[in-house]
Amino acid sequence: MIIGVPKEIKNNENRVALTPAGTQELVKRGHTVHVQSTAGVGSGFSDEQYVSAGAKLLPDAASVFAVAEMIMKVKEPVEQEYNLIRKDQLVFTYFHFASYEPLAKAMIATGAVCLAYETVERIDGSLPLLIPMSEVAGRMAIQEGAKYLEKPLKGRGILLGGVPGVKPAKVLILGGGVVGTNAAKIAAGMGADVTIMDLNITRLRYLDDVMPKNVHTIVSNEYTIREMIKDTDLIIGGVLVPGAKAPKLITRDMLKSMRPGTVLVDVAVDQGGCIETCRPTTHEDPTFIIDDVVHYCVANMPGAVPYTSTLALTNATLPYAIRLANQGWKKAAQENMELRNGLNVIQGEVVYKAVADAFGLGYTDVKKFL
Repeated sequence: MIIGVPKEIKNNENRVALTPAGTQELVKRGHTVHVQSTAGVGSGFSDEQYVSAGAKLLPDAASVFAVAEMIMKVKEPVEQEYNLIRKDQLVFTYFHFASYEPLAKAMIATGAVCLAYETVERIDGSLPLLIPMSEVAGRMAIQEGAKYLEKPLKGRGILLGGVPGVKPAKVLILGGGVVGTNAAKIAAGMGADVTIMDLNITRLRYLDDVMPKNVHTIVSNEYTIREMIKDTDLIIGGVLVPGAKAPKLITRDMLKSMRPGTVLVDVAVDQGGCIETCRPTTHEDPTFIIDDVVHYCVANMPGAVPYTSTLALTNATLPYAIRLANQGWKKAAQENMELRNGLNVIQGEVVYKAVADAFGLGYTDVKKFL
């Protein structure tokens, strides 16, 4: 198979979809890998490393898209890439369709095969290609939250871990999944007073067992959230409904009951956000303030630590990419349920129900194409 790796062009996105090591694994199996020149530089990988791993360098994105049967990316295609995508071309990347209708409609129009990292799902419900970036984003959420609690950045002026004789900050984490668990680990390690909320009591039992004593668990409901936010310093939104829009757990009216300088970090922003006042921001301009509450809503948080993120992501995606390259998307999806779950749009038709439901689009069973 001919595989293309274009350079990411989303604001401050420094990750790359394939490392030189991943390139070598594909090339030694007989595949051809075309990498856009300087695609890996932001993550610390030079063109020379790709060439020595067996890649062929191309000067621009148009050349990569023109030659490739499978495009591997990190972030969803942006507007200037829409016209580069060809009918029947396989695009393997994060799409997060349910949060952005123009993207869904553009990909339907291309006639391409869109396989989304975020909906590749195992039989146990886990999302193997979302997990590594959720781990990064969950850990970063506390790092960034702690920073924006500083007074010069309009926060409450509170040190996350406190000091002897002074109480630590209170951190509320909405969602006990991968993001929430990783956020709790870092917040607890920094000495904060941490509460995780989730609907799943079995999950809360597990977290109660494995987390240190400064992490508490509470069943999530609107009444309790409204009570908790009155004296919480940092709130992390880490709620995920696979492939669908995130539910709004913090509503606009709730901001009034928060203390000035409270910080909200909405990690669910690329799925529409679980905080009503959230809108996507960038690493260039990461925060905004509503009702004296600081909102941090960067849609590609792991892009700020691209070396770590690229390695973590490609560790997870490479086995699937190899399977797709070896077998073609159709045979791979027939034989592998995880990849079948990843299919969102095929040749102009939506085959992932949550995406169709999000925008009232027609839904086609994926079996039609397999």
